[in-house]
Amino acid sequence: MKIPLSRPDITQVEIDAVVSVMRSGRLSLGPKLEEFETAVANYVNAPFAAAVSSGTAGLHLVIRALGIGERDEVILPSFTFIAAANAIRFERATPVFVEIDPRHLNLDPAAVEAAISERTRAILAVHTFGVPANVTALAEIAARHNLLLIEDACESIGAEWHGRKVGTFGNAGVFGFYPNKQITTAEGGVVVTSDEALAAKVHSLRNQGRTETGDWFEHAEVGYNYRLSEIHAAIGVEQLERIDQILVRRAEVARGYARRLAKCKEIVLPTSELPEGKISWFVYVIRLSESFTRVQRDAILKMMSEHRIGCGRYFAPIHLQKPYCHENPILPITEGVAGRTIALPFFNALTEKEMDEVCETLEASITAASELRTAAKSA
Repeated sequence: MKIPLSRPDITQVEIDAVVSVMRSGRLSLGPKLEEFETAVANYVNAPFAAAVSSGTAGLHLVIRALGIGERDEVILPSFTFIAAANAIRFERATPVFVEIDPRHLNLDPAAVEAAISERTRAILAVHTFGVPANVTALAEIAARHNLLLIEDACESIGAEWHGRKVGTFGNAGVFGFYPNKQITTAEGGVVVTSDEALAAKVHSLRNQGRTETGDWFEHAEVGYNYRLSEIHAAIGVEQLERIDQILVRRAEVARGYARRLAKCKEIVLPTSELPEGKISWFVYVIRLSESFTRVQRDAILKMMSEHRIGCGRYFAPIHLQKPYCHENPILPITEGVAGRTIALPFFNALTEKEMDEVCETLEASITAASELRTAAKSA
């Protein structure tokens, strides 16, 4: 793509940090891992942190460490990345998909409350696209029904709700650092929690269930190889040093798109201001107006691709995908939103000229798709 959907912000500082680790001879379970965990914990103001190989691994370990398993239900949105549901299924628990708030695209607290059954063990709140979910309402529901609250903050490091960093409201929060995220470790994630026993459990499970005795061949339980290498941790340490300026830049790009697309009546711009919180811009996802169909949206994506501009359809609802479609919940808001979303190129180094080209091509593609619709009605 001439203008890709995303591009990581890697500088010489990160490259030098990786080279330093390579020369150190310590590539796993070393000082950089501990430094990164401490840095993330301090940044979000959480007492404990455990770095893992991915955000998905973090979600899995939290679910396992909390004892969620077969016959248990976990409530979550269908409008999210499939990893959230997969992590639940890894432990043979049942994902229960509910509706989202059509404006902010996060869990609708009323829908969550309505879905609670005698088998419900947890609420998995996703801070979609870096927009904080209403964790105040979700935490109140969880407390009233004696449920666990897990925050999937993989898309939202730096986001805040009432002045407090997301990921710190529930029993545990999970951050992800894939290359398209605000900051990256190439691959990796971090679990944060205020529960010391839970943190210790995650530390053990990520490292083959090893004990704290230091004996490499002594294992307390069945665990996993979900470790984060020293190389990945070193990248994360340097990225986190720059997170404030990175988030400022991403907000500037979001405002640049908003200015350019403000007069386009065929689209709905994403939430840009949140009185209760602070957005951490992960992606910039616009929605076509309700007069457009999914087929037209896909045609627009194809036109953008033909112009070598990377766009995405964030998100395909999980409950409509093959591994989960037999559960068949009725989610008209989720399906309606998902069929009209277009994620535009979004990364720190995006230039004014590139934004101009993206928006001009998008508006031309929307016009072309509208004409196709008019022609189809006339035929």
